[in-house]
Amino acid sequence: MNVHAEAPARRITGPAALSGDWRRFLNLTMTLALTDWKLRFFGSVLGYAWSLLRPLLLFGILYVVFSQIVRIGDSVENYPIVLLVGVVLFTYFAEVTGDCVTSVVDRESLVRKVSFPRMVVPLSVAVSSSFNLALNLVAVAVFVAASGVSPRLSWLLLPLPILALIVLATGVGMLLSALYVSLRDIGPIWDVISQGLFYASPVFFPIEFVLKFSDDLGRAAMTNPLATIITESRHLLLGDSVLGASQAAGGKVMLLIPLGLILALTALGFWVFNRNAPRVAEAL
Repeated sequence: MNVHAEAPARRITGPAALSGDWRRFLNLTMTLALTDWKLRFFGSVLGYAWSLLRPLLLFGILYVVFSQIVRIGDSVENYPIVLLVGVVLFTYFAEVTGDCVTSVVDRESLVRKVSFPRMVVPLSVAVSSSFNLALNLVAVAVFVAASGVSPRLSWLLLPLPILALIVLATGVGMLLSALYVSLRDIGPIWDVISQGLFYASPVFFPIEFVLKFSDDLGRAAMTNPLATIITESRHLLLGDSVLGASQAAGGKVMLLIPLGLILALTALGFWVFNRNAPRVAEAL
């Protein structure tokens, strides 16, 4: 008689989204992010300067159009800073989400490795783009100093909306990267949605313009998390010359809507990615 009980069969699953070893997980994320950032402009003449030039070129085009042709800037105090902040913050969101869409498919060779935690892929995209965001924020700081804006204590709170932007972009990016594996239509669909968000968010105009047209429309626009983040960042940077997010939304309680959307989208992105991670290789 065999005294040893037969061991129960183990359920075989694919690699998980996360890894039990957090040090290894963070090290893989940083290594992949740094590698992607170094290779992004490899072989180009200007190299890393493109991470600054792309948003600055967009800023220059929009500034000429809306200051010299449409002349929106004539009625907005510190309009160049208002515009630059909107462009830099939205560019980061668009870059993270756009790059995340195909990130898992593009790194198929890594994803198929049994011991590779798959959530490293979209997280590394967000970290790599955060390097560009940091450089662009330095450019914003230089521009603010050159414009003669007086320093204020509210600048110490600027990391809060920026952190909210990073969390939002990462959550949406994880969701898109997970969905794209089995639904390739996500790519062109998100391109259209991203363009719509650009015009629906107060990137090249302050939220005051919408509020002057209609209070209800302005408050509805402020339910967009990007509108809240951009508006509050401008307020913290420039003070009372620009409306804060709570004023534009109609009270601090109304900010619970965009905050709730940020948390919900991030949680949804994490859940969907984590749920689909073991089956990603089968769908590739």
